[in-house]
Amino acid sequence: MANLKGLVKDTAVYGLSSIVGRFLNYMLVPLYTHYMPKDSGDYGISTNVYAYTALLLVLLTFGMETTLFRFANDEKPDRVFSTAFATVGSLTALFLVLLFGFITPVSQYLGYADHPDYLLMMGVVVALDALQALPFSYLRFQKRPIRFASLKLLFIVLNISLNVIYFVVLGKTSVYYVFLINLLCTSFITLFFLPDLFRVEWSFDGQLLRRMLGYSWPILILGIAGILNQVADKIVFPLVYPDKADANVQLGIYGSCVKIAMIMAMITQAFRYAYEPIVFAKSKDADKTEYYASAMKYFLIFTLLAFLCVVGWMPLLQYIIGADYREGLRVVPIVMVAEIMMGVYFNLSFWYKLIDKTIYGAWFSIIGCVVLFAVNILFIPKYGYMACAWGGVAGYGTAMVLSYVIGQKKNPIPYPMNDITYYIIVTVALTFVLFLWKDRYPAWLELCGNTLVIVFFVAVIERKEKLLRQLPVIGKWFR
Repeated sequence: MANLKGLVKDTAVYGLSSIVGRFLNYMLVPLYTHYMPKDSGDYGISTNVYAYTALLLVLLTFGMETTLFRFANDEKPDRVFSTAFATVGSLTALFLVLLFGFITPVSQYLGYADHPDYLLMMGVVVALDALQALPFSYLRFQKRPIRFASLKLLFIVLNISLNVIYFVVLGKTSVYYVFLINLLCTSFITLFFLPDLFRVEWSFDGQLLRRMLGYSWPILILGIAGILNQVADKIVFPLVYPDKADANVQLGIYGSCVKIAMIMAMITQAFRYAYEPIVFAKSKDADKTEYYASAMKYFLIFTLLAFLCVVGWMPLLQYIIGADYREGLRVVPIVMVAEIMMGVYFNLSFWYKLIDKTIYGAWFSIIGCVVLFAVNILFIPKYGYMACAWGGVAGYGTAMVLSYVIGQKKNPIPYPMNDITYYIIVTVALTFVLFLWKDRYPAWLELCGNTLVIVFFVAVIERKEKLLRQLPVIGKWFR
């Protein structure tokens, strides 16, 4: 129970930084979609380039974030950190040499021959992000969520402030300034890690590195497949969409609407930051399987609640994006379902991580990624960005089912499937109600009705789980 309380506490801190950060980042969506006209395709370019940087970040970190947690509990933490950091630093240096040396052919191949500066700026950004990844992970290992959250929020506040200055005050309209601001902010945050790095007792252990690489390379494969599940649609879309002139415009519509659905990614990320260190620390406890099962149930409950909130409050949330981009809002519920599946898959993934069989995760993610690519390549030419949304459901759904079925054979965990199924059925039924009266009444009336549906779902949860009545001070009102 103490560990579960620790999970809730850390999730609250990490979640606060993640939720506030995502909320503040949402402020950039109306900013960009207002100042960057839809027909310019600039928002589509931003979506496409950031998809590439996300993939590169996984490659450069080489699975060392999870590997750090795995080995720091059994070895000297500073030695594990410095060995991992030296590895990531070497990969990053090699990447920058190759990027600057071959920028002309790379920019031509990716369709940015006229703007190689976009790729150079974001190349430096992803390199700095890779160098920051392990210090951020070390903060999590050291249970320093306040410093972690502070640095994350500082980046976001600085980023938003500069965007407002450039776009609102100075009247800039080009995506060039989006990339420039990211470079400035990332460089600034990197400086804050210098004191932490000076406090580390640096050493390099070749034998330890070989063991770490043996553990991390399947995680790298898993990470590549996992990030492709998230960004492959944004990479593939301009390559297979029939109308090349309109591709970035359509991608911009899709990319802006997906931002609303990212509340699921936000919840999963916050949960992961807190949950991952605790899982490895608790791996030897007698009640570990019950703990993992309970964590899965409560994770799913709150993600389903978040799903209903976003769908129900869409008449209000739609104003996050500019009016010209709202035609793509129908992808939001579909993308959120995919994100829920991704979160469940993350929860399921610990069975193979704890028995050092991460190769299973690599295979699950690869198979899911192949399914996603197939759906995107086959159906984008006909259905446009709707194929991107359904491709995520197909890819994550495949990986999730494979991980559950095989995991229950290899390292079974008694997940409360009856409760989980019950909450899913209730959510589906309430979602049907929300769509039944969608756009049939004035927006304020629809919003009120949807809020009542959400309150009903909370009541269903409270009646079964009795969570609210355990809260301090206000809990007595729910008993």
